[in-house]
This record gives sequence, structure tokens and C-alpha cells, in this order.
Amino acid sequence: MSHDASSVTPARLAILISGRGSNMVALADAIRAEMVPNTEIAVVVSDQSNAAGLGKAKERGIETMVVERLGRSRAEHDREIVAALQARKIDLVCLAGYMRVLSSEFLDAFPQRILNIHPSLLPSFPGLNAQQQALEAGVNISGCTVHFVDETLDGGPVILQRAVAVLADDTVESLSARILVEEHKLYPEAVAKVLSADNNSE
Repeated sequence: MSHDASSVTPARLAILISGRGSNMVALADAIRAEMVPNTEIAVVVSDQSNAAGLGKAKERGIETMVVERLGRSRAEHDREIVAALQARKIDLVCLAGYMRVLSSEFLDAFPQRILNIHPSLLPSFPGLNAQQQALEAGVNISGCTVHFVDETLDGGPVILQRAVAVLADDTVESLSARILVEEHKLYPEAVAKVLSADNNSE
């Protein structure tokens, strides 16, 4: 049976940020431009009340939430976020510069529904300071990866990758800036790919 696209309920995204939220902005703008069809950002959540991305989300009319740790355990902190996301009937969770490792309880609540973007061609250079790792290793090519989040550090199944050349005179800052340009293109493509796969499996 064919579906009229206008009658299909939009997929509801939650984006988790800790800082400037540049990938959140890229996703929001791509969704508004219908590059990610039939999708809406239901909420942007930050663990930092001073995250610059919160203001950018509000400018775009997106609901924001701050859930700070305040000395709680990771499981307690994640439980509050999970409850908020479930109350909003979130279909897909996108980590965009979210600087906390998720608890198993969070992962269990959204199995194969959490995406992350990382500034390297995984499995190379997982963890922090990926661009510095790439420069220290002397590689000619780095890039970015969107992957599903699992209990391993930056180790979940890869969805999409894009390569970026490492130049002889690159610094961490110059390489990071070029990779970020590609991140902003890659993340919307990966979200669209995951949601398209969902629609085709229904």
C-alpha cells in the first residue's frame, strides 16, 4: 500500500548537545530545507546550562531543555533525559557534541536509535582529540563518521563516512575546521538514510 507522504507522521528527533551545537544547527537547517524529509526536531537537550547551542535552537523555535548532572550518578542523569524523550515520543536521538558517555540504561531505552558524529574515519582515532591523533599518526586522510551508539567508545556500526585530506601544514584547528564543514553535510545525510530505512521496512 502506498503512503501519501503528507499523511505520514513526521519522525521526531531529539538532539543532545554540550556546547556550540553547530551540528545541531546543520541538522535543523537541513530539516527545514526538507533535505531530511518528513522529520522534525522535537527537543534539544543539553547537560550544560551555558551551552551556546541552546540559544541557536530557541532562535529556530525548537524546544530546549537543560538537564545538569548536579552531583548525580550518570544513570540518574540519563534516567531524567530518557523520561523526557519518551514523554515526547522521540524516534531518533542524535548526539551533536554531547560530551558524556551514555549509560547502558539510556542505550537500552533507544536500541539502534542513537546516532553520533565523530571527527575521524572510525575505527581510527576514537575518543577525544581525534584530529590531534590523526596529525600525530601522520595520516594523509582523515574525515568524519556518523555511527550508531553502543556500549563501546565510538565503536557502534558505521552509517556513513566522508574523507578529508590531511595537508602537510595542517594544525589541529585547520584540520578540525575542514572536517567540520563535511560533518555538517554528512549528519543530515545519515539521519535521512536511517529514517528512509525505517520507512522502507514498515
